Amino acid sequence: MGVPALLIAAVSLAPAPANGQAGTAIAKPKTTSSAKPGSTKPGSTKPGSTKPGATKTWTPPRTPDGQPDLQGIWSNATITPLERPDDLAGKPVLTEKEEAAYEKDVLRRTNVDRREGILGTEADVARAYNQFWYDRGTKTVGTRRTSLIVDPPDGKIPPLTPEAQKRVDDRDMRRARLAEGPEDRSLSERCILWQTAGPPMLPSGYNNNYRIVQSRGYVTIFNEMIHDTRIIPLDGSPHLPQNIRLWMGDSRGHWEGDTLVIDTTNFTAKTAFRGASENLHLVERFTRADAETLLYSFTVDDPSSFARPWTAEITSVRSQGPIFEYACHEGNYGMTGLLAGARAEEKKAAQGTEKK
Repeated sequence: MGVPALLIAAVSLAPAPANGQAGTAIAKPKTTSSAKPGSTKPGSTKPGSTKPGATKTWTPPRTPDGQPDLQGIWSNATITPLERPDDLAGKPVLTEKEEAAYEKDVLRRTNVDRREGILGTEADVARAYNQFWYDRGTKTVGTRRTSLIVDPPDGKIPPLTPEAQKRVDDRDMRRARLAEGPEDRSLSERCILWQTAGPPMLPSGYNNNYRIVQSRGYVTIFNEMIHDTRIIPLDGSPHLPQNIRLWMGDSRGHWEGDTLVIDTTNFTAKTAFRGASENLHLVERFTRADAETLLYSFTVDDPSSFARPWTAEITSVRSQGPIFEYACHEGNYGMTGLLAGARAEEKKAAQGTEKK
């Protein structure tokens, strides 16, 4: 596991990928959002906090061909975790007072510039980057929910099936040994795919921006993380044949009223989102709530991996941008060091055997 992932994984309340890029420099000048997730502007409510049953008066703008206009740069940075923390079990929503205390506590604990609790040089260096480089967000989602997962009601990913658990255990075993080659490491360490970049798209420690561009018959989503681009047809064409598998799956979109619905299948077995298999069926929904807010939800359906389908909802806010290229491969010196270190460990072990 690379240094960035160790840092992010250490933050128990921040959603993070299972493995991060090995020692990759974060090539990301900060972008500035016009509002942070859950921030309040004068004369407006907190994004995503509209009460059920409230009168909806805002009408989304339209593109020249009549589609609801979702275009722009959006940020889904938030400190709300994907799964509900155990210490908040049975509490789906925070009060305003609890929210303020929660945000203050998370920001204190995730600040890598603080020195208390650091024992020794190795632990200090393992933090890798100063707080400046992180962009986790500072607020919970506007609904004050304690998890991004809204179904099941407990805010937890459903249990893995025995088949899926075996796949996860086998993968963990391969990664625990000395890497024989890049293939033994995670897709994020190899700069192929970062699980938070999606689909589905989840908040991470940084690079939480994505850009939507619409044209006649297509929607394009550009992710800041590893600069992946999804080009999604809206023409009603069928999915690719089942023997064709893609890192990010095969996406097809359509409109349901003002909501863009994207249906994705044909994932590879190596993508393994949260333990999912190549049979993962993902449905994403994008809806403009107001001029500054885009609501995003996704439903994971994979009976061979999860006990039941599950759904998460995330509030994204408009960001000024621009999005700068994430030079993942160019800065991935960590992979070279990781493999060189593995060979050195093997050589050391062999020399010790010869001496005996």
